[in-house]
Amino acid sequence: MLDRRLFLASAAAFCLPALSARAAAPEAAKTFVRGLANEAIEVMGNKGSAGPERLAKFRELFKRGFDVDAIGRFVLGRYWRDATEAEQQEYLRLFEDLIVHTYAGRFSEYSGETLTVLDARPEDDRVLLVTSQVNRTAGPPIRLDWRIAEREGGFKIVDVVIEAVSMSVTQRSEFASVIQRGGGKVASLLTALRDKTKNMQTR
Repeated sequence: MLDRRLFLASAAAFCLPALSARAAAPEAAKTFVRGLANEAIEVMGNKGSAGPERLAKFRELFKRGFDVDAIGRFVLGRYWRDATEAEQQEYLRLFEDLIVHTYAGRFSEYSGETLTVLDARPEDDRVLLVTSQVNRTAGPPIRLDWRIAEREGGFKIVDVVIEAVSMSVTQRSEFASVIQRGGGKVASLLTALRDKTKNMQTR
């Protein structure tokens, strides 16, 4: 269940207060997405640097561009309130590790694909929707939408939607299934995440 594609957090924007998206410049949002994606491809495509070094740079880039804590809390859903403070802290750390390793692996596999940013518009009072597509060397382009909120200090991505599928909503459903199978305990999800991230780190 944890192996499905991620690329992250739709309604996470509603978890934290944000400035009005109507005041945010769509052109600036497009530039933000374009720059972040190109930098990620450049970092992970640099085979001249060691794997751990590339991963560390990618993690820094990811944390700069994504509202990781808000996404993580949204994905955990109602179980966030059930978790102890220690469980919440470990969960956010494991969640970050999971998505960093997942997306670092995907960006490192890019081989000639390009990202074209198409449009940007306010989706509601708090979120901008930036539409783009991944142009593949073989096959039709893939639709990729980015939900962006304006936080203090700049933009933050709060969800990525691939071909109309919200990655955060998908992840939320998967995590809830793991917890339900574990008797409704957040500890069962933490165990699954520890195993998953450990396996990803040893690849």
